[in-house]
Amino acid sequence: MKVKTPIPKTKGFDKTKALIQEGFHFLPSHREELQSDIFKTRIAGQKTICMAGEEAAEVFYDNDKFKRKGAIPKPLRMTLTGEGAIHGMDGEAHKQRKRMFLSMMTPERLEDMKKFVVEELDTKSAQWESRDKVILFDEMEEILTRAACRWAGVPLSEGEVQQRTKELSAMVDSFGGTPQQYKDGRKARKSQEKWLADYIKQIRKGKVEVPAYTPAYIVAHHVEANGKKLDTKTAAVSLNNAFRPLLAAVHFITFGAMAIHQNPEIEEKLRKDKNNYSQWFTQEVRRYFPFAPAMGAKVKNDFHWHGQDFKKNTLVILDLFGTNRHPDSWEKADEFIPERFKDWKESPFAFVPFGGGDHHIGHRCAGEWMTVMVMRAVFQYLTNKITYRVPEQNLEYDLRRMPTMPKSGFVMTEVKKVESSEDIEEDMSAQPVIRN
Repeated sequence: MKVKTPIPKTKGFDKTKALIQEGFHFLPSHREELQSDIFKTRIAGQKTICMAGEEAAEVFYDNDKFKRKGAIPKPLRMTLTGEGAIHGMDGEAHKQRKRMFLSMMTPERLEDMKKFVVEELDTKSAQWESRDKVILFDEMEEILTRAACRWAGVPLSEGEVQQRTKELSAMVDSFGGTPQQYKDGRKARKSQEKWLADYIKQIRKGKVEVPAYTPAYIVAHHVEANGKKLDTKTAAVSLNNAFRPLLAAVHFITFGAMAIHQNPEIEEKLRKDKNNYSQWFTQEVRRYFPFAPAMGAKVKNDFHWHGQDFKKNTLVILDLFGTNRHPDSWEKADEFIPERFKDWKESPFAFVPFGGGDHHIGHRCAGEWMTVMVMRAVFQYLTNKITYRVPEQNLEYDLRRMPTMPKSGFVMTEVKKVESSEDIEEDMSAQPVIRN
């Protein structure tokens, strides 16, 4: 870890505008300019310490040193996470709520989600055969919305699929910081909370029956440490947070499809999946490609670390993107190498695409296992169950945009379903699976 003493400061005053304009470039570029993995700046009018790397992540996710209450900017609470969400909780209250979310993530329920995604993907791919082109990003948003609502025990009529897909997408997209992203995310948040609050009321009144293992049932009947059920608004926020985060996987799935296309040797490795290669590939997609640039927390009590005094209530930002590519933890960090996960030591602090630390007591996303399983299933489907061509298109992605994605959304043409690996090999002789 590269640290200067005294810790350097950025030039100028408030850097909020620069953060929004520079996106994923902001933290790494300032670390490079200042030649330090820790630096001081000012964000949203607050004195802020920014840091990156495995050591930084380990201290950042120390619940004795940091708290989440008050760290999430209000615009994000109004769009992405919701007011009263687990993301801003600490201590026993956080542990209590976290247990609720973890109870949804049993091995059987994770398998259910994977099954639902594959079923929805299978239905969609049959439709793709008659279409001139398919934009994978858009299609996966709908597929994951349908599957997530099925899994959560939330009814979704055919007539509202488009609306709910658009809303979930807008909420995931809202952390970019632009006025339009905020406006769309806020509108989507209000609609989602009303929809889910009404549904929870029906469950509590016994007007609808849902299986006891679904998030809808679990949230509706969850009892807090004070012996009371969640108020309806907080319950709606929690139910949304049980399935909305899956939509983040759309970005990684699209990047993964792009990686397969740009690295033709990967296609056959994924198809054979020797030594669980699809797991290595999925993890490398999450490590290499950008989604969330950073995470914020506030200092719980004064402490001293790496020559720096961390004063109570100081805002601290961890560079997630930079930590996932930090040269101290990753050899050839800026290269896409799935095989690096073959003998990976599984550090919970060097690899932080969805937060770091322990899933059970820390602030690492409870749904991370689900996302990995779903991504693996989709990548295996793309290489084993369909063939397609990739026409010329703009696959560049802008690191100034948060979240970002390939500009074309990954266009596929001449999609054809195949029923077995033998059919794929036979078809490949006439048509490449993924080639320009």
